Amino acid sequence: MRIRASAAVVTGALALSALAVPAAAKVSVPVTYTVTHPASLDPDTFATGPVLYRGAKITSPTGIQGGDDAGTCKAASSTVLNCTASIDIRPALDLFNSEAGTWKIGAVAVDEAEHPTWQGDLGSTKVQRLSKLTTSAKPKPVKKGKTVTVTGKLSRANWESGKYSGYSGQAVQLQFRKKGTTTYKTLKTVKTNSTGALKTTTKATVDGYYRFIFVGNTTTPAVNAAGDLVRVTK
Repeated sequence: MRIRASAAVVTGALALSALAVPAAAKVSVPVTYTVTHPASLDPDTFATGPVLYRGAKITSPTGIQGGDDAGTCKAASSTVLNCTASIDIRPALDLFNSEAGTWKIGAVAVDEAEHPTWQGDLGSTKVQRLSKLTTSAKPKPVKKGKTVTVTGKLSRANWESGKYSGYSGQAVQLQFRKKGTTTYKTLKTVKTNSTGALKTTTKATVDGYYRFIFVGNTTTPAVNAAGDLVRVTK
């Protein structure tokens, strides 16, 4: 029996948060969704699963990502199934760096004869190159009013090399949090150089923590470096 496009329809909770994919390790993203089908259609005769795809149509994608296994479903009624599945991404095998950005969400239903029925345009999500950011502030300690030099590096996953590469030309904020408080304040914005490195200076006033933060973009998620404590002496 071939499943018609109207026979099993995937709806419901296919909204995904942005996926920050590392350089090499497999990412398995859990997804919940709902399948509606005619009461006369036996759920045991078809399998379903969510997919991510790029391109104008899910039936002719320029890229597609799905799960290794079909979804697991439980009947909520004679016509509704509540299902869970995973979308598996292996960056070194499945992705080019240029494919970072917005992907569309779709689904597939496959009958016993392995005939697929595709459904696209169920939403969208971002598949991003995981970012890393470091901060180091020196000297320690420093005299009040003297210069603190803050260095760091912004890098992101290179899916093609399986490593992390410096992210050049990006605006990064230098922030400071006074010791004993919980809120960081932005001191200035600096840009990464050709290797992703950061270097700037500021005047020491009180004991506190310095950190860089990157607000992110379509292809690369936001990231905050850990604060680095500098003590100030008189």
